[in-house]
Amino acid sequence: MFPHFIHTNEDTTPRTRLPTPRALVAHDLSCFGRCALTVVIPTLAVMGVQPVPLPTALLSTHTGGFTGFSMRDTTPDMRDILTHWETLGLSFDAVYTGFLGGVEQTGVIADMLGYLGNAVFKLIDPVLGDDGRLYSTITPKLVEGMCGLAASADLITPNLTEAYLLLGKDPASAHAPHTGEQIEKIIESLRERFSPAVIITGIHSDEGGETPHPAVSTACYDGDNFKLITRPRVMGSYPGTGDIFASVLLGRLFSGMTLIKAAESASDFTREIIAETSLAGTPAREGVLLEKNLYRLIERREQ
Repeated sequence: MFPHFIHTNEDTTPRTRLPTPRALVAHDLSCFGRCALTVVIPTLAVMGVQPVPLPTALLSTHTGGFTGFSMRDTTPDMRDILTHWETLGLSFDAVYTGFLGGVEQTGVIADMLGYLGNAVFKLIDPVLGDDGRLYSTITPKLVEGMCGLAASADLITPNLTEAYLLLGKDPASAHAPHTGEQIEKIIESLRERFSPAVIITGIHSDEGGETPHPAVSTACYDGDNFKLITRPRVMGSYPGTGDIFASVLLGRLFSGMTLIKAAESASDFTREIIAETSLAGTPAREGVLLEKNLYRLIERREQ
């Protein structure tokens, strides 16, 4: 399922076409509030992956917890950037997409993915909403366009709200606790419509398994195996944690981890920094304390 440069066998050495793995990251640039490119770039870089940003919007802040923010549509800039890169003959090992500034950009991204071809690993994080509702800038047309991109992915990483949106169902259903059996059915539906590999984050459950109640889970299906990664829930909800999760996941795949092991590593790292940020008591809208925790990714890479 994964291209030649990402192995699902941890005992093998990953091969890349480039001395340093290179990922094209199509995300917004929110100048304040840790999310999107301001967390994706340092997370991938510290894990030994070269992030090449394709800004999908320029915002004064992210859209969660702030009002009166400025937002620039960068669609024309995206086209100019991609055209220039084509003249340079740039190649990429992976494409990782997140928040898009409008429905027109789904066509830009689709054209880019078609040009890059099947040799490039495509991770689509369908940033559409959370907590049972759409984000303020997301339209029904953009949801439809995101579904088209998800169908071209090797891996999609929606949260539970986004999983329901991709399936054309009521996102408010994400509020209810879900059993492992229910989640497995949702993943099977996503696999049938979209990608061979699926990860769903942010699943709240009263069935903690081996962990104390309540719990939060990440569900992972790699094409062969289903795994529900369940951990004790920590207090706090912060923007940008999905971006960090997907970035750590991609970095771990480049290091040769299996998809399930990479998802476990990303889940644990994200949970740890949420817990530390919650204890620090910083404003939730400023995001998690990523800067002081990046060293943990270096330590684990060297283990």
